[in-house]
Amino acid sequence: IDWPSKIKEMQKNWIGKSEGHEINFIVNDKEVPVFTTRLDTLFGCTYIVLAPEHPLINELNIENKEEVKSYIEKAKNKSDRERISEVKDKTGVELKAVKAFNPINNKEVPVFIADYVLSYYGTGAIMAVPAHDERDYDFAKKYNLEIIKVIETKNSSTEDGVLINSDNFNGLSSSEAREKIGEKLKAVKKINYKLRDWVFSRQRYWGEPIPIINCEKCGPVPETNLPLTLPQVEKYEPTGTGESPLAGISEWVNVKCPKCGGEAKRETNTMPQWAGSCWYYFRYLDPENKEFFVDKKIEEKWLPVDLYVGGAEHAVLHLLYARFWHKFLYNNGIISTSEPFKKLRNVGLVLAFDGQKMSKSKGNVVSPDAVIDEYGADTLRIYEMFMGPFSQAIQWNDQGVKGVYRFLNKFWDILIESKNNEESSPLVEAYVDKLIKKVENDLEKMKFNTPIAFFMEFVDFVSNKKLGKKELEKILIIFSIFAPHFCEEIWGKEKSIMKEKWPEVNEELIKDKTVNIMIQVNGKLRDKIEIEADISKEEIIKKIQERENIKKWVEGKKIKDIIFIPKRLINIVLCAE
Repeated sequence: IDWPSKIKEMQKNWIGKSEGHEINFIVNDKEVPVFTTRLDTLFGCTYIVLAPEHPLINELNIENKEEVKSYIEKAKNKSDRERISEVKDKTGVELKAVKAFNPINNKEVPVFIADYVLSYYGTGAIMAVPAHDERDYDFAKKYNLEIIKVIETKNSSTEDGVLINSDNFNGLSSSEAREKIGEKLKAVKKINYKLRDWVFSRQRYWGEPIPIINCEKCGPVPETNLPLTLPQVEKYEPTGTGESPLAGISEWVNVKCPKCGGEAKRETNTMPQWAGSCWYYFRYLDPENKEFFVDKKIEEKWLPVDLYVGGAEHAVLHLLYARFWHKFLYNNGIISTSEPFKKLRNVGLVLAFDGQKMSKSKGNVVSPDAVIDEYGADTLRIYEMFMGPFSQAIQWNDQGVKGVYRFLNKFWDILIESKNNEESSPLVEAYVDKLIKKVENDLEKMKFNTPIAFFMEFVDFVSNKKLGKKELEKILIIFSIFAPHFCEEIWGKEKSIMKEKWPEVNEELIKDKTVNIMIQVNGKLRDKIEIEADISKEEIIKKIQERENIKKWVEGKKIKDIIFIPKRLINIVLCAE
């Protein structure tokens, strides 16, 4: 799929697929499974780390129990994001009187708990190899732990290499060692994911109701009378009890059980926003269908979406879950495509004048209404497109708005003055067709700032030339997608400019009659020449050898080769003296 590589990488990291081995360390006579992707570094393991939630902690006879208990309580108050954030000052507590033994050489190593290890990822226990992991290295330096290098690498110490200090495995490559050590320890190959189960319920009114009825006798009973809709109520504020606002609407909650006919209650939690926002593009295709979420023939005709424009901040939220939802439907044969969006492009943020993200609390928000009131809607549109490349974050600048406003006023004057001209000068006719082609090409590439620059160049070019009615209308039509109000006003016809066809160009007219050729001698630029675009290699050689700037570099010297790149450059290669 044609998505930005950074978005795919973010999704890949969020899913967090890791292929490795599971091995057992002995901790106070108990087996503790440890997952690792780098079994080749096992001889460099100098301590192990348990997640604060690891169930083994309650079974161990720990000397410093109070210190450990206090640390676990602090860890509970941190979010997962805080715990795994890239901060060098990682914290932990050694479990005193607790020892672990490395299964490959039976070497005794200390045991720590640390909040950067999460209980749900892998086994909740890691082997630490400080010589070949930056996080483990920082932790080892802080707590004065042993660091043993066991991989010889060409560049980074964290990459694969050749084993050293690893007994009988010395000299093996990392990939070979992983297999050999795995065989020796009878290690189980495992695949782990960072992605966790999705919490699907919300304690609020807004959201799709969950079609479940709870009966004391029968348990959860599926609702058969779909669709289930939210009740119409005047108030839907939070209850303050932790329950959904729906819990207080007794006439909706209290129902008869479909199985036994007894008293029962509806599920009062609602689904999260992902439940609707992940597949809305299906419903857009067939919104009136009361039998199915989308007609199969309609879906087959229109999907997948050709182009999706969205913010990069949705990479591991909406954009990830939309794919998850879509693939679930595809795997169950309900839809015909395996991916929802063929092409994705991210729009960059408009930053405040101080370079920060706009925020009411920071007082750096720019009101579009204020800009429109002073300069007009088209000035705002043009400026936002002209600020910079579509996908980049760009800083707001009031002076830039004023510059665009001046450009539009100058453009307006030229177009108004030209309305009664019957014919354009030949140069203007060719320029307009070239402009149309350039705008077409850049729009296809999602470039919006460069077409604005092309129009600005056109204004300078045409200011002292004759612009006729035919070319003026072409200009208005292509500029209308950038400044619709501006162009509609000058257009002035009963039929809107928005209903006009995109103008065709004369391909012969836009061909360059001449080109600038760079002339090099031994790869160094010595001259340039404007010459016919379709000139042959033989003709250009003859012309450039007559130029004084080239004669002084080649006279009396033997030419070894002449390299010619049409319409770009010619390089004369001289024999070595």
